[in-house]
Amino acid sequence: MIHFFLLVSRQGKTRLSKWYTPYKSKEKLRITREIYNLVLNRPPKLCNFIEWKNYKIIYRRYASLYFITCVDADDNELISLETIHHFVEILDRYFGNVCELDLIFNFHKAYFVMDELFIAGELQETSKKNLLRVISLQDTMQDAPTESGAPPKEW
Repeated sequence: MIHFFLLVSRQGKTRLSKWYTPYKSKEKLRITREIYNLVLNRPPKLCNFIEWKNYKIIYRRYASLYFITCVDADDNELISLETIHHFVEILDRYFGNVCELDLIFNFHKAYFVMDELFIAGELQETSKKNLLRVISLQDTMQDAPTESGAPPKEW
């Protein structure tokens, strides 16, 4: 199970965070700071897995962003890396070569993609095609609301 998912820039700014385990806001800030200090200060030649408390931190760097997940200690690290890569591929197809600015200015869309992909810290949709179809349908519903408030016909 994923306990939290963080997207952090190389400068240490949190671009996206999703928490699947309840924490108080001060605790979230402390954990976020601790995690990104662990990840950003780590030499690039080392592996992408860190044992942290009773969990594992799995991260991957894409361009200037670090995609970081915290999973249970007995979860498979390679599946977590694949999950991160799956999320990045979907963002890449949706935004068309995604960059940090896309996530800054369209954070609500990035959260929507994440909500469609993960539910309660578990991967729900493995098909990129189905996920992108649902997201594009959501975009059309958002862009062209009907006067009666009913969903569009293709929904």
